[in-house]
Amino acid sequence: MNELRISLIQTELHWHNAPANCEMFGEKIHALTGKTDLVVLPEVFSSGFTNDAESASENDSAATLEWMHASAASSGIAICGSVVHRLEQGYSNRLYFVCPDGTAHHYDKVHLFRMAGEHKKYVPGNERLVIEYAGWKILLTVCYDLRFPVFMRNRVIGNHELEYDLIVCVANWPSPRTNAWRTLLQARAMENLCFVAGVNRIGKDGNDLEYSGDSMLVDFKGEHVIDYPANQAFVATETISKQKLNTFREKFPAHLDADNFSIALKRD
Repeated sequence: MNELRISLIQTELHWHNAPANCEMFGEKIHALTGKTDLVVLPEVFSSGFTNDAESASENDSAATLEWMHASAASSGIAICGSVVHRLEQGYSNRLYFVCPDGTAHHYDKVHLFRMAGEHKKYVPGNERLVIEYAGWKILLTVCYDLRFPVFMRNRVIGNHELEYDLIVCVANWPSPRTNAWRTLLQARAMENLCFVAGVNRIGKDGNDLEYSGDSMLVDFKGEHVIDYPANQAFVATETISKQKLNTFREKFPAHLDADNFSIALKRD
């Protein structure tokens, strides 16, 4: 597909209440049937960001993942969002990308937010993930990953081609750091010559932290495609064009002058 329709859903979340969150998002996704190709939900959309991993945990047979599969199949829309996932030893902040045909990809958050003690409660992932959907190559990331440009670098592969076309970043990014969130979304888009879809929540969570949202879809120039006022719930859909992306890359091939390096993830 040359064009991809992306929908961002920014809303408050029900604290540690997966059934209520799935019902809420299910209604919104159902209303988008035939109108979009990909829906992006906030980080840990089924519970809200929490260090009480045991209470909010999911596994591969959990109702939330089953709900994602059922919703994607019935709507014909790919659904992307993260959950607290139970591992054999510990928990991960797992981002699922579920396609209408039943294909499912997952990425475990690599960079854990130590300022909130996430690194004490969760096991970090050990690899980054680029998937392909509808002819688009997509880098999957979660919240704090956004602060690490080396990890997210769009590397040149093959015949001077770039590794991905779109970054998806799901988040529960608190209001005091709104400026960093907005700035980093634009920076990642410009330096990687790609589109970026960043989805954050709004409202107050069970830890009394406030979130202003500021979910955005940004193009390869860092310009806003979707950008609503803060603290506002919304469902917004826009179409991005690979032809426009490739045309810009041909006219401004900064990636051909990029430093050649490899990424080796190491966790102590």
